[in-house]
Amino acid sequence: MDAEEFRSAGKEMVDYIADYLENVRERPVVSAVEPGYLKKLIPDAVPEDSDKWEDVYKDIEKVIMPGVTHWQHPNFHAYYLSASSYPAILGDMLSDGIGCLGFSWKTSPACTELEVAMMDWLGKLLQLPEEFLSGGKGGGVIQGTASGSSLVSLFAARSRILQKKKAENPDLEDSDIIKNLVAYTPDEAHTSAEKACLLGGVKCHVVPTDDEESMRGEALAKAIEEDKAKGLIPFLVIATLGTTPTCAFDNLLEIGPVCQREGAWLHVDAAYAGAAFICPEFRHWLNGVEFSDSSNFNPHKWLLVNFDCAGLWFKDASYLVDPFNMEPVYLRHEHHGKVPDLRHWQIPFGRRFRSMKLWFVLRMFGVKKLQEHIRKMVQLAHDFEDLVKSDSRFEVTHKVTMGLVCFALKNQSNEVNEKLLKSLTKDGRIYLVGCKSKGRYFLRFAICGNQTTTDDIKFAWKLISETAEKVLDS
Repeated sequence: MDAEEFRSAGKEMVDYIADYLENVRERPVVSAVEPGYLKKLIPDAVPEDSDKWEDVYKDIEKVIMPGVTHWQHPNFHAYYLSASSYPAILGDMLSDGIGCLGFSWKTSPACTELEVAMMDWLGKLLQLPEEFLSGGKGGGVIQGTASGSSLVSLFAARSRILQKKKAENPDLEDSDIIKNLVAYTPDEAHTSAEKACLLGGVKCHVVPTDDEESMRGEALAKAIEEDKAKGLIPFLVIATLGTTPTCAFDNLLEIGPVCQREGAWLHVDAAYAGAAFICPEFRHWLNGVEFSDSSNFNPHKWLLVNFDCAGLWFKDASYLVDPFNMEPVYLRHEHHGKVPDLRHWQIPFGRRFRSMKLWFVLRMFGVKKLQEHIRKMVQLAHDFEDLVKSDSRFEVTHKVTMGLVCFALKNQSNEVNEKLLKSLTKDGRIYLVGCKSKGRYFLRFAICGNQTTTDDIKFAWKLISETAEKVLDS
């Protein structure tokens, strides 16, 4: 493909993407294919002679689309949303076209400097403490996911405790300390918190949450005291703002002082809910972030930035950068030490120009339109909440704060509610997932699609109501 062919194919692809997004509601939201479907549709090996673009283009609908579950569909209400917008797509296109690997400032100064600037923009939008902005010891960096952010923060926390313990006792080996390290996470946290502990080679103490699925200071302090009595070393607490099961919020104002008293690193994972903190009416959920050492949220959830783009901030990045700093001769440049080389702030070596799409989105929407978008999705969730409450067969199981409604058939067993979800999934016109908290099973209804309207909410509820009637009758 030469430049002229690329111009033609590129325009065709832009038209295809625009048509796809504008007409996505006409497709079934959930893919109905069986495992192994795709292998039957393509050759067993790479073609000997090159295929034509026209043939590749035709196979998008034939091969790919049957196996796509459409996350941008207005009737997609599972998990949490995966953001999309035309400015973000354009930003990704330009990033792919430039094709740089921004592992150091020198390899593409714009890649590093725009990222630093965009993380400062976001930090100011969230009203983060000054220490989390560039210019001092801290700053922000774009990770791939919140899971990666938790792992990177764990490594920073581990480095800090190793420095502290070896300063107290120089004869200690790293292994002597690491085997006694313990991190804390609430029982409602995303599985990525426990996985970070597994990958980091440290113990994980799961802290029970209260009746509102919130980790409280008293429960955390009790867990820490239990472990200290066993000779273990508390070094990290991963708190969640907007948990995956119920969108619950850990109490930072209680947890923070406990972490400071015990010398434990506090990482705040606000992967989903963090975007909402740009709205003044939701910012109070972030109160207590001043106690944290690192925090993250995902613009690729509901800030209209395409996956992947996870923002992570440090108060003092040196605990991550210095211990893992590898500087062979071929990576040094004349501005070394004067500018950040962001490869040190992450696990992979190479890094994409992710800040490009973030820059496009923040400029082309602006604060007001982003706030409007978030408020619209929250309002749609409350609209659905009202529909659930209007039906005596159902109940809302957890407080609705953001764009998630958790609900279940009232006075029915977990098995009956699971049957309701299976029936809805089999129908395929809407997509929900179930969850279990404190032994109780319920259904999650998340507002995900940018195109979701009040009519879509009413359609979903009508289908849920009719399906519930059939399940109860059976």
